[in-house]
Amino acid sequence: MPDKKEIVINTGPIIALVAASGDLSILRSLYHRVLVPYEVCQEILVGGPNGFALSEFEDASWLEKWPDSLDIAPILINSLDIGEASVIQLALNEKIQTVCIDEPRGRCIARLSGLSLTGSIGILLRAKREGNLISIQSAIRRMQQRGVWLSERVIASALKQAGEEEN
Repeated sequence: MPDKKEIVINTGPIIALVAASGDLSILRSLYHRVLVPYEVCQEILVGGPNGFALSEFEDASWLEKWPDSLDIAPILINSLDIGEASVIQLALNEKIQTVCIDEPRGRCIARLSGLSLTGSIGILLRAKREGNLISIQSAIRRMQQRGVWLSERVIASALKQAGEEEN
């Protein structure tokens, strides 16, 4: 397994990871540097109807929350929502190789931009591989209970990779 690395993370995975594990400490255990673009910070701060994940986000003082809005390339801003576009732009600006995006379109554009990818499930699987005591099945159930949508294909693949597939 590679050493701890740097990552830029989007809104969806932040919410999904809080739903899965109750906080964001899993990121801290896997990465020595976790950057959150200003635009993603704003999405979290605006929150949904109940502000889910806001207190956990604010409590994670070790996150590098970008203080200013980014100058985002027109191709990104015209192809993606502001959060995904800012994640890719910040990664490119800071020469950070890995981004955490769950949405398929954002993942596609990140790949086309030469970036490596993970998502909320990928982070959970990596944590399990690196010795964290985590049940992927339970994490997925908690995510779904909080309204995080996952395809049956993603669920089946995650359970198989975690060695938790149902018989």
